[in-house]
Amino acid sequence: MEASLAILFGCIVGFALGLTGGGGGVFAVPLLVYGLGIAPREAVGISLAAVGGTAISGALPRLLRNEVELRTGLFFAIAGMLGAPVGSYLSKFLPGNVLLACFAVLMFIVAYRMWQKSKGTAPAQVACQPAIEQDHSSCQRDENGELILTSKCARLLLLTGLATGVLSGLFGVGGGFVIVPALVLFSGMHIHRAIATSLFVIVLISASGVASHFVGGKEFPLALTLEFLVGGFTGMWLGGLLAKRLNGPTLQKIFATAVVLVAAFVIVKSTLL
Repeated sequence: MEASLAILFGCIVGFALGLTGGGGGVFAVPLLVYGLGIAPREAVGISLAAVGGTAISGALPRLLRNEVELRTGLFFAIAGMLGAPVGSYLSKFLPGNVLLACFAVLMFIVAYRMWQKSKGTAPAQVACQPAIEQDHSSCQRDENGELILTSKCARLLLLTGLATGVLSGLFGVGGGFVIVPALVLFSGMHIHRAIATSLFVIVLISASGVASHFVGGKEFPLALTLEFLVGGFTGMWLGGLLAKRLNGPTLQKIFATAVVLVAAFVIVKSTLL
């Protein structure tokens, strides 16, 4: 029964990743804690491995199709990989209830961002515009669409990558909900290319987070993680198929609503523990 639930929950996580290029970890931790009875800190490690492993199945095909912007992705990922161990270290000082409550707050923020992006005035509207046309952007692109990596642009991507890594290590999320809008808004990347690059970055950042958990001597049930991954690969494929059929704003609103419901559930449960 537990194996079936792990596969089902992994499918949900993979489905979210396939749809949006992020958000898998937002569902993974609550599903592991409340669906399978895993301790919050242990759930963070499983979530990182499951999200990162599932993201591989989405990143590799896109990498082969040259949809991933490697230079920007690597720069972002390196910064994130430095931040992930910091988040993992900080998680040791937070009680389980506090960790879950903070996670729920983060989920509300994610839901708000997703809902705002679905509106006509949201940042998603300028996703296809080069950064050179956006005065508020710190990064610009040349006439061929290549990123001009100035010192100001590098600092911005570094700080955003570090913040993503800290969130990843602290809450067990891959950080895609931060990576995609950051790549679109700060580097002027096309939304579809940003999703592909996000999956690539998630793989590297999650690997860093998992490594920090091993180094810290935290428990890591391999069998459960593998079952979660089996469902994740299936969900990634299904999410990718559905994403081609539904329009972006509708998907974002459905996703945001689901995240709010899960966040409310987490808050209620964490206050009762």
